[in-house]
This record gives sequence, C-alpha cells and structure tokens, in this order.
Amino acid sequence: MDLMELLFELLKNLPRAGPGNNESTRKVFSMLYDLPPSPKILDIGCGPGMQTIELAKISNGKIVALDIHQPFLDRLLEKAQTERVEDKIEIKTQSMFEMSFEEKIFDIIWVEGAIFIIGFETGLRAWRKFLKEQGFIVISELAWLKKELPTELKEFFEAEYPAIKFHEENIEIIKNIGYNFVNSFILPEEGWWVYYEPLTIEIESLRRKYKTDQEKLSYLTIAQKEIDLYKKYSSYYGYIFYIIRD
Repeated sequence: MDLMELLFELLKNLPRAGPGNNESTRKVFSMLYDLPPSPKILDIGCGPGMQTIELAKISNGKIVALDIHQPFLDRLLEKAQTERVEDKIEIKTQSMFEMSFEEKIFDIIWVEGAIFIIGFETGLRAWRKFLKEQGFIVISELAWLKKELPTELKEFFEAEYPAIKFHEENIEIIKNIGYNFVNSFILPEEGWWVYYEPLTIEIESLRRKYKTDQEKLSYLTIAQKEIDLYKKYSSYYGYIFYIIRD
C-alpha cells in the first residue's frame, strides 16, 4: 500500500473528503443568478458527493459528478438512490487533468476543496473552455486571512501546501485571467468539523492498525497535526468559496 491508498482508506468512511457542509453549499448556490431552469453542472473532484446530492436537491439541474476514485462514486450513487435524486446525477470516473467534455456545455462548474490538486490558476484557466458564456465557476480554496502568521502554522503549510495564497491574491488571479469576480464566502468553522470530527476517529483507528509501520504512522501524525493546528489558528486561514462568472 502506498500513501495514496492510505489516504483513500482514511477517507473511505467519511461523509466528505474535505471541509464543507450543506448549509454552505446552499448559501453559495443562492448567490448565483440568471441561471436556466435546469442548469447543467459539472462537480469536479466530487469525492463521496455530499455537495453533489445537495446540488441535485436545490438546483433542479443535471449534474456530472467527476472523480478519479471509483469507490467514492459508488458511494455517491448509493446515496443518490437513497435520496431519490439519482436521475439528476451522472458519474464520470476521470481525472480533472484529462477531462473529455465538449466546449461550452456547463452552466456551472463546481469544485469544493479539490482545485488544489491541479492548482488554483491552472484549473481556472484549463476549465474555462467547458463553461458556457455567462456561466459560473464556484470554487472553495484554502487561503490565508491574516498577514502576520504564527511560525508554527506557516512552516506546516510551507511543507504541506506551499501553494496556499492570501485571499486577495486569489481574487487578483481570478481577475487577471479575465473572469468576473462576483462574491466570496468564508466557510464557517462548523463546516470544518463535519470533516475533522470523523477524520479524527479514523486516524486513531488506523494508528492502531498500522502501529508498526513508521511510514504510515508518520503520515497519520501529519493528518492529526493539521487538525490540531486548525484548533489553534482557525482565524488565520480558511476555505473560501469564490463565485466567478465568465
């Protein structure tokens, strides 16, 4: 098992694969305007699909849910059937690096907590061709909220996510590409704990399972440190939803 497999094992029972909650998904969707009656939505890096299900309920649209990890998509389909929205969701097992869609077919591209995989600016540039004119891109991305950062926090992210930028820098990137920046919304703390509370339980379980495997234990220690740092420094950074229009 490599570390990617360990990551998927860590996430396999979680309701989400990253911070977020249904209340925030609904709030951000309510900020969109001039949508068609049944918008076509692409949910990139959908994971197990908590937000996909919520979008299916509130949008009256058709959603293509894309992820590279088939077990996530299987869980999404099962949940969609339970919630009776399976007719609104099409799953696609594909990498966000190699998406094979026609150009200008989506009214909304939705990406919660996944654009870091390809890079904020890279993703915004690469995915624009799939967006209809006047379409929206909604992205949640990790960003600094304060200029003066605690050394412990700064060093952790320099090692684990050096691409993190200040909120204002992300807005400048959006504008420099040629998008219209519409609005932004900081994910509230409760949206983090929807993810972190069950994650803490899974970390402890895997620590017991791999108690003699130092490489895996080291990875799990980093995962726990991320949670501990958020407890201490949540006012310094956060996930920010960026509402962007072509």
